[in-house]
Amino acid sequence: MGYSKRAFIGISWMSGFRVVSRVIATGRGILLARILTPAQFGVFGIASVILSFLEILTETGINVFLIQEKSNIDKFVSSAWLVSILRGAFICLVLIIASPFIINFFNMPDLHRFLFLISLVPLIRGFINPAIVKYQKELEFKKEFWLRIAIYIFDSAISIAFALILRDAIGFVWGLIAGAILEVILSFILFKPRPEVKFEFNFLKLIINRGKWVTAYGIFNYIAKEGDSIVVAKLLGATSVGIYKMGYSLSTLPISEISDVVNKVVFPVYSKISEDKERLLKAFTKTLLAVSVPIVILSLIIFFLPRIFFEILLTPKWGDVVIILKILVVYGMLRGISGLSSSLFLALGKQNFVAGMTFARFFILAVTIVPLTASFGIVGASFSALLSALLELPLIGFYILRVFKSLN
Repeated sequence: MGYSKRAFIGISWMSGFRVVSRVIATGRGILLARILTPAQFGVFGIASVILSFLEILTETGINVFLIQEKSNIDKFVSSAWLVSILRGAFICLVLIIASPFIINFFNMPDLHRFLFLISLVPLIRGFINPAIVKYQKELEFKKEFWLRIAIYIFDSAISIAFALILRDAIGFVWGLIAGAILEVILSFILFKPRPEVKFEFNFLKLIINRGKWVTAYGIFNYIAKEGDSIVVAKLLGATSVGIYKMGYSLSTLPISEISDVVNKVVFPVYSKISEDKERLLKAFTKTLLAVSVPIVILSLIIFFLPRIFFEILLTPKWGDVVIILKILVVYGMLRGISGLSSSLFLALGKQNFVAGMTFARFFILAVTIVPLTASFGIVGASFSALLSALLELPLIGFYILRVFKSLN
């Protein structure tokens, strides 16, 4: 079977997962939005943002390395597992130690219990068998679909159950913990080899050295993606960040889901044909055109949805979401299309390109987010995000030209 057909099948399966998971997530969000307040969503949102930041800050690029590797990856599994365990333990410890400072910074006393509980998530995830990446590496996306959907449904069911019983957003954290435990168990049941705790300096050095640009990309991408939420939380409080994150999710996630699905599938495909630049250019061009059309159509649908739809969906207490919807949907459209270049650069081992383009977006956000948010509230934060996406585009175009200049 050719790579184009395998990629199409992979996109179909991963799209199926995204559709199912987002339907569940939307239903879960709407259900709990009727029970919980924007402030409760905001506190959980900040806890998850802090966790994401520490995970990105310590990202080793193990999965990218294993997918890029042309030889058998079994010899790297134990070393990758050791790195993953140490990373998870480190994140857990930092979250616990830093929690008083984080609580004081955001002035959210209720945040402490979220931080202590969510610190268990990276600790548990650290024990996932790195061989789990084989489904993606070998383009076995049907199996990847059933694995991910099982974990996601379990996570969501636990989240909803605990949130309904406790009437508290802490239920989301219990869902994350449950999902992490299930993923660890399945990774050892379904994948071989099973890792052993052993220290192999050369492999560790190779993994860490290859992943340094992935770490840099992750840090810049995180700040560019979540920096607006952090500033909104600091300047405007828990209620405003809850509304902002809800608006962000409704307007950008449906669009970014398309891009994320395609990137996950085409990255291993691009890696396999990376030495044939002409073939790679054709594959990238086809992907770009095929994905841009549905992204633009979906963006227009969200942009022109009537205000009453969201008021019925979320109840009047979430009415301010509509104010930022149109700005963020344009941001989501630009990110959905421009983000398709990331898988191309990673497949070619150009992690520095991915880090560079993300730094550009981070820089614009860093310069504009505070003054715009202070002056215009969540509307200003939305415009800051949009500016960062717009000004990233020229650099992405430059990098693409550099990659394919030898074909001219």
